[in-house]
Amino acid sequence: MRLSEILKTFNELFGTLFADSNRIFNRIKADVFPAASNDPGYKNAVEHTPEKARLELTSAVKKAMGPMLKDDTEFYKQFVQNESFKQFVVSFVDQLISQDRKAS
Repeated sequence: MRLSEILKTFNELFGTLFADSNRIFNRIKADVFPAASNDPGYKNAVEHTPEKARLELTSAVKKAMGPMLKDDTEFYKQFVQNESFKQFVVSFVDQLISQDRKAS
């Protein structure tokens, strides 16, 4: 799925939760994705136990969200309290990682 399509879906599903949904979308791309994709537990799982990779990715995204508590409380709060938002963020990060691998 193209990023423009993902952004459109994000705005349709969660745009009303945030004053600036594009900023949240970009934070996921700029902050959460790099931290999660470089998480040692996730990287190890992808290389050795692909079936566990999704669980490790979810854990890595949760760790990457930690700093958002101070920097972007509403983003963090939605991630922790809104299961559909959390699933979207993890799926989006997974798609970014897949696209990054294809580009490499």
